Order: sequence, then C-alpha cells, then structure tokens
Amino acid sequence: MSEATVTAPAGASRAGGSAPAPARSRRSWLKPLLLVALLVVLLALPLYVEEFWLRTGFAVFGAIVGAIGLNLLVGNSGQLSLAHAFFLAVGAVSYTYISGEEGGLGVAELGGLGLPPIVGMIVGVLLAGLAGLIFSPLAARLRGIYLGVASLALVFIGIHVLNSWTEVTGGFNGRAAPNFELFGFAFANRDPELYVLGVPFREAERLWYLGLVLALAAYLFARNLLRGRPGRALQTQRDSEVAASVMGVNVQGYKARIFLVSSMYAGLAGVMYALSIGSIAPESFGLELSILYLAMIVLGGLGSVNGAVLGAIFVSALPLVFQRYADLIPFVGDRGSGGLAAGEAARFLFGAAIVVVILFEPAGLAGIARRITGRFRRPGGSVTQRPPESHGPTSEPTPSDPPAQGSTT
Repeated sequence: MSEATVTAPAGASRAGGSAPAPARSRRSWLKPLLLVALLVVLLALPLYVEEFWLRTGFAVFGAIVGAIGLNLLVGNSGQLSLAHAFFLAVGAVSYTYISGEEGGLGVAELGGLGLPPIVGMIVGVLLAGLAGLIFSPLAARLRGIYLGVASLALVFIGIHVLNSWTEVTGGFNGRAAPNFELFGFAFANRDPELYVLGVPFREAERLWYLGLVLALAAYLFARNLLRGRPGRALQTQRDSEVAASVMGVNVQGYKARIFLVSSMYAGLAGVMYALSIGSIAPESFGLELSILYLAMIVLGGLGSVNGAVLGAIFVSALPLVFQRYADLIPFVGDRGSGGLAAGEAARFLFGAAIVVVILFEPAGLAGIARRITGRFRRPGGSVTQRPPESHGPTSEPTPSDPPAQGSTT
C-alpha cells in the first residue's frame, strides 16, 4: 500500500473535522447575542408599551418564578405536589402582615408590623421555605399520587386559616398589600415622580423592572443549580431512588432541600402576586392556583427551566389577553353577552393544549423549541454526526437527540 493511499483518508478526516468549525464558531456567539438583544428589548419596553402590558408582564414574571420553583420539585426531583398555592399564600400573607400597618376594615381589626417592604419580602420567602422544610419529612415518606393527596391537604388547611385568621389576613374580605419600597424609593405612582426620556415612570413601569430582576435572578439560580452536582443528584433520584442511593446520593436530604428551595420560590411568587393584584384574598390561593401551576410546567416541559418560563407566559398571560380583546376573539365575550368568559375560554385552551402536548410532544413547548433550533444547528445532520472510528467499520453514530423529559435547559 502506497503512502498516498494511507495519508489520504487521514487528510480527508481532518478536512471533514475542520469544516464545521466556522458553524460552531457562529453558534458560540449567536446565542449570547440573541440573549443580550432580548434583555435590551425587555429593558426598553416600558418606554413604548401601555400600562396594561406592563402590569401583565409583572404578573407573568411572578408566574415564571413560581413555575420554575414547582418544576424543580416535580420535573427535576419527581415529587408530585399540589400544595404550591399554599406556599404562595404563606409568602403573600407574610409580606402583607409584616410590612402592613395596623388598622380597620369594616368590622375587622387588622394587625401589622409596619416594617420595610424589603424585610417583608425576605421574611415571606424564608417563612415559605420553612413551611416546605417542615412538610418535607412527610413528603420523603410518600411517593406519587399519595404525596399529591397529602400536599393537597395543605391547600385546604391554608384556605381555612386565611378565612379565620382575620387579624392577619383580613378574613373573607382580604386586605390590601403595601406598596413595595427599596432604600426609600417607592414602586408607586408618586413619591418620587420619575421621568425617563419624557416618559412618566409610575407604578406599572417600576414594577416591570422589579419583576424582571427577580425573574432573571430566579432563572439563573435554577440553571446553575441544575448544571451542578445537586442537579445531577436530583435527576438521578427522580429516575431511580435505589440507583441514586447506590451511587451515594442522600435521597432524603435532597428531597428536603429541594422542597425548601421550591417553597422559597413559591413564597417569592406569592409576594409578587400580592404586589400585582394589590391585595390578598383567601379565594386567590385555592386548588385552582395549584392546578394552573401544574399546567404551566406540563405545557412548558417537565424538567426544563426554559419550559417553565414558556409555560408560565402561556398560562398566566392568556386569560388577561382574552379579557382585554374579548370583543375581537370569536366565542369570547363579557358575562351575559352569550360568549364564553375570558377565564373559561383560557381554561378550555389550556386543556386542549395539555392533551396535545401529552399525545404528540411530551417535552412540551421546550421540546418544540429544541426541534426548531435543532434544524438550524444541524443542517443536513452533518455538524453533529461523528466521523467513523478507524478501528470499527460497523460503528454506528451516537444519537444526538436529547431525551424528551429531564432536560436542564
């Protein structure tokens, strides 16, 4: 065999290996560039859109925080929980009481500590985490539907406490949530008055930036958590607790910690919910709220942080948009007009979307996004396909598609 016949395949292999380098280089800077562009758009949005979209955006940011927390527990740890509404209530009520003032509402005498709102937010998050930590030993002993039923009891207990503990919660009538302040700067319409490029920055604009910062921090923390050792341990125990124990994972300890983290996320989402609505009421934290959060993570994609974000946007924004444009959407109208109410129409759409996702795309909206981006990343499949091994003429290419469930992105 001549030298030319020996070196030709090697040269061809080098050429084949180096050809995708420019494509990989383009992908390496394209994604950060798109993320920066998205962040710039979100920062500039209050200058151009009306108050409705800003308030809707703040509600969406709060839902994103809560959905990420629930997805960490259900999607990445495998613990079914229907108690998310309870932990949201703990955060919202704690913030309202700690930062609220004493006073009266009708026949009810309301208490309050009058502490700075940032203290109320922090304490609300910590108390929600403490409640999750207290419940975690029971959660560690139960699995599947039994854990779901046990967590459901917390929602009914929470509703009873909210209705009966009038001094703290306001009872059936609820109570107003205090405006948020940070270092003397009020996230309200006035005090101080603020203008940016001639645009008045009132409560809606200020809350938009507050929600953006909190949602971004929650997103980055969850991504870093799942990329590290805790994330691998959680996914291992979700797939098989026996295998996780054999590999040295402290299953009970990780179950308790993830319940703590998930509950703290819910507590922060509860504070943001109270700021978004401007008040708290017992009926706002019922079983329906827990089901809505489950719908968010199922539609978005279990185990995916990006999926939790997409699902939260879809589920939380859709009823508000339907209500805003009820006169333009077929079969949707105000009560008494003969059409479906905005909330009812949104629930029908949620149900249909969940059925479609379960049947055709178990990875949810995140899986659809991966399929779309994968087509641009793998033109013709030539970029991700490995060159054949020199010693094995029958070697098969390694599958490049990620699993449908359990993704950490």
